[in-house]
Amino acid sequence: MEDIDLEEKVNDLISSNFVNNVEEKKRQMNLAMESVRNIIELCGDDPDRDGLIDTPYRFIKAFLEYTEGYNEDPKTHLAKTFDVKQDDMVLVKDIEFYSMCEHHFAPFYGVVHVGYIPNEKVTGLSKIARVVEGYARRFQVQERLTTQIAQAINEVLEPRGVMVVIEAKHMCMCSRGIKKEQSSTITSAVHGLFHKNYNTRNEFLTLINK
Repeated sequence: MEDIDLEEKVNDLISSNFVNNVEEKKRQMNLAMESVRNIIELCGDDPDRDGLIDTPYRFIKAFLEYTEGYNEDPKTHLAKTFDVKQDDMVLVKDIEFYSMCEHHFAPFYGVVHVGYIPNEKVTGLSKIARVVEGYARRFQVQERLTTQIAQAINEVLEPRGVMVVIEAKHMCMCSRGIKKEQSSTITSAVHGLFHKNYNTRNEFLTLINK
């Protein structure tokens, strides 16, 4: 009975996440769940006990959610623009994000600050957050995530300048290895006026620290 229920869950999960190569995805999912069972055993526990018996399925389901950014091109969120006379900076700060370190599959999370100086085109404020989400929901490193967000805005909106700063905590550093719980990582990417003009860059930094 449990096997029938699991098969139904797997089929539902595949149908809600994949359109093409469904049989191949089902094969991959079953192999992945078996691998998770092996990891549980390797760590010293019983994959058949009550608390863990459904964990391989839940693990795969969670990872498909963690990485749903692969199902979209985040740049498309910026396609809708408005002709607005705006010569000063547009800043969206404290955009929360959660991502997955590609080196250890451990979470890293924090906030993104995005500022740009329009060149005839502005986009909806929520679209900036959607771009962040689209790139964050992948296997990532913080440096690449910062660059991808800045490049997407620079390429699509063609602003006079764009700057992105990310502040994040990495569980691969806080909870394992060197175990520095209070450590955080800050990365930045700058284009245009933010790169050329110290005062513009300083204005951005002042605003995000208010």
